[in-house]
Amino acid sequence: MTDDDLRAAALLHLRARTAAKGDPVPEPLVMAAMYHLPGDPRGVNGYGRSENPTWEGLEAALGHLEDAPCVAFPSGMGAISAALMATLRAGDRLILPSDGYYTVRNLVGQFLEGLGVTVETRPTVHFLDAGFEGAAVVYVETPSNPGLDLCDLGAIVRAAHAAGARVIVDNTTMTPFGQRPLDLGADLVVAADTKAPNGHSDVLMGHVASRDADLLARVKDWRKVSGAIPGPMEAWLALRGLETLELRFDRMCRSAQVIAERLADHPKVQAVRFPGLPEDPAHALARQQMTRFGFLIGLTLADEATAERFIDGCALLQPATSFGGVHSSAERRARWGDAVPAGFVRLSIGIEPVEALWQSLAAALDAA
Repeated sequence: MTDDDLRAAALLHLRARTAAKGDPVPEPLVMAAMYHLPGDPRGVNGYGRSENPTWEGLEAALGHLEDAPCVAFPSGMGAISAALMATLRAGDRLILPSDGYYTVRNLVGQFLEGLGVTVETRPTVHFLDAGFEGAAVVYVETPSNPGLDLCDLGAIVRAAHAAGARVIVDNTTMTPFGQRPLDLGADLVVAADTKAPNGHSDVLMGHVASRDADLLARVKDWRKVSGAIPGPMEAWLALRGLETLELRFDRMCRSAQVIAERLADHPKVQAVRFPGLPEDPAHALARQQMTRFGFLIGLTLADEATAERFIDGCALLQPATSFGGVHSSAERRARWGDAVPAGFVRLSIGIEPVEALWQSLAAALDAA
């Protein structure tokens, strides 16, 4: 039995630990902007922008998985924005991956640089090479999205802390069941729970987790004063999805291993990136710092037209942006400006029976 097994089992019974006789078994959905508040307002729910019991249920579940307190946000970018605003000031230097999620670079370029933050970008595989002297914040994403390159989280944390910098890790692609950045010393973890944690492609949600109480208090203060709050209904749906994360994640990762191995042997596929393949350049590091290899696969086809024919021709692929849903999905990432070949496809493996999924993928590749 693994620690993840214990976390997954206990997650389903968290509410029972504090439930009173007669309480509903599921987390109640509390739709409230105002609370009954006579007299002294301290110590109770006061206003819907500051407190909501349904958020607290979601945060307790996320905190259980992260083994750290969490603050929920209405999207992954909401969580990332809060983490950056809580840690940066004018004149600070921020180091970002040049090949990570492009919206983070857009946020920094369009807004934070104008507020006096200096930004340096580096490719994920060389993130550690130049050191971190003079940096205030080091922001890491591993595996990188969409290229699936890895960097050594433990080494980066040690070097960054020695230089006096804080480390923020985006763990969206792996979830706490696949990688545990806080255990490797990260100061903050951010994630888009829109993806696998919710899993049903019907909710935007994100969270920030930290074992630094003062740092997390600043994140929570940012949420309160900025109004970047999740809706109670969305929090309730995300919590409902989270309860099956371990089950879905296990199937998705197992299926991805099978699919990646077969894609590597298909004549239409020029290259495959998947950390679980022994020949992948990130395989050794993945075995060291990840507990699973994930459910994302990068495959390169001959050109844009071939990639689009493959995606459109596969009956069991949803052509959509984002990833982590119960359905398998795919998109040609160059259309968003990512620095990948025109025929590069980011493939997100869902929970379809693996042989049926492979049959559909192989038929689409043969016809592309």
